Amino acid sequence: MRYLVKARLKPGQQNPLLRAIDKRTLGRGSIAGEEYLHNMQQARVNEEGVATWVECCFCDPPLEEERPYWEEYFDLLRVSDAHSRRSCRHENGTEPWACCDCDCTKRLEETLAKQGRSFLQQVRARRR
Repeated sequence: MRYLVKARLKPGQQNPLLRAIDKRTLGRGSIAGEEYLHNMQQARVNEEGVATWVECCFCDPPLEEERPYWEEYFDLLRVSDAHSRRSCRHENGTEPWACCDCDCTKRLEETLAKQGRSFLQQVRARRR
């Protein structure tokens, strides 16, 4: 299933997060692997400082595996379905693990890409 994640970077976690991204250690030890780095590359941030990204996860409850990794750096504000569970081929049982190569959230991700600013660009700019 794909989830729309809204989170706020915790105070004092900007530099540790950037180090983890730059050293490619973000999410190390998680089954989700490179997904964390991809999520940060795609994340957008609004004027209120809320970062938003779409994340693929097969856990129940959502982000059960990923939550400890994210909560080191972020306050997770909201995790919601990014599309209908009924139309998710993994969730409705028609194709296990379909979310790995699915484009069901392509339009949502294209819309998000036009909103706010790049989270990584903003965090790096504040670092200077």
